[in-house]
Amino acid sequence: MKRETALELRVFLVEDIVRMRGLLGDLFTSMGGFRIVAHSTTEAEANLWLEDNRGQWDLAIVDLVLDQGAGMNVIRRCKADPNGGRIVVFSSYASPGVRQHCLDLGADAVFDKSETEGFIAWLSDLGARENSGP
Repeated sequence: MKRETALELRVFLVEDIVRMRGLLGDLFTSMGGFRIVAHSTTEAEANLWLEDNRGQWDLAIVDLVLDQGAGMNVIRRCKADPNGGRIVVFSSYASPGVRQHCLDLGADAVFDKSETEGFIAWLSDLGARENSGP
């Protein structure tokens, strides 16, 4: 019996470090089930993309410190999209206070970049839940 292909979650990546974007792209390729549909390196680029692509993403991965601007405002913009997806913060600045503020703004999860295993486990769980069907 041929198995149906699982749907890919559409990822919007807000990350200014080229190497990190490459690593995340490699991670998604190895995991399967995720496809980066766009990336932005600044707050303004991210907010413009979100405005022009309402409901066209399933997962936003947001760094907090960007070339220009801040990821906190991108979280707010993501939450303003009633058809938007989940939001996860992946940043080197996820102290307990910052983590709580991100959650208060509407992030679904917050990981410090040193918490790679937890981040990958969260992504795996999300992919499995989204592809399990009704």
